[in-house]
Amino acid sequence: MTHEVTSREHPANGANATGAFSRRNILVGAGAVLAWSALPTPAIASSKWFDGASQDNGFAYRRTNFSVIKPQWQRQMVKYLSEESPGTVVVDTRNHFLYWIWENNTALRYGVGVGRDGFKWYGRAQIKRKALWPRWVPPPEMLKRQPDLPRLVEGGAPNNPLGPRALYLYHDSGSDTGYRLHGTLEPWSIGTDVSSGCIRMFPEDVIDLYQRCPVGTRVSVLEHLGTGSQDG
Repeated sequence: MTHEVTSREHPANGANATGAFSRRNILVGAGAVLAWSALPTPAIASSKWFDGASQDNGFAYRRTNFSVIKPQWQRQMVKYLSEESPGTVVVDTRNHFLYWIWENNTALRYGVGVGRDGFKWYGRAQIKRKALWPRWVPPPEMLKRQPDLPRLVEGGAPNNPLGPRALYLYHDSGSDTGYRLHGTLEPWSIGTDVSSGCIRMFPEDVIDLYQRCPVGTRVSVLEHLGTGSQDG
């Protein structure tokens, strides 16, 4: 059994992790400005969603403006009952939450974007690979749907949809599921069904999760948990 026992708006006592975000990181210089100019048009048009830039391992990313993000999508500790072992990742696709299981019936909860209708995936997997500033290679089926997509986007490129980190999900048999936990260029998409099956996270959140999950981390993607659906 897995069940969150707090309301979505109330984190566990004294454990709101929003302060852990890198909002106070130093702005990068001219290189960041050039990177912004190459971002997709929707990101430029939605500048209220961003709050400057942060530098990470030699690249820059647009920092999320969490003042316009609904509280339920912001990273926080919650009371959470689960039979999963501490350190396991559980994804609740209906309610758009990812939980990193902690001790003592608690979990670190992140808001996520999930697969749209026809692209959802449920099941158990494990993180077999992790990448800093990963390259993005759209799979053949995606290229069939969108033949104008680039065949490869280098890691750190401002139009790379994976963002600063990717965690790759594999079946226990060793085969690649094709699904990832990764960042996003579209913070407004968190809390919605929007992707081609991968789990999207704020850049700050995927950086945080990357640090917590070693290779071999167990992942359970469930169709739904909790107390019902939630609007975005």
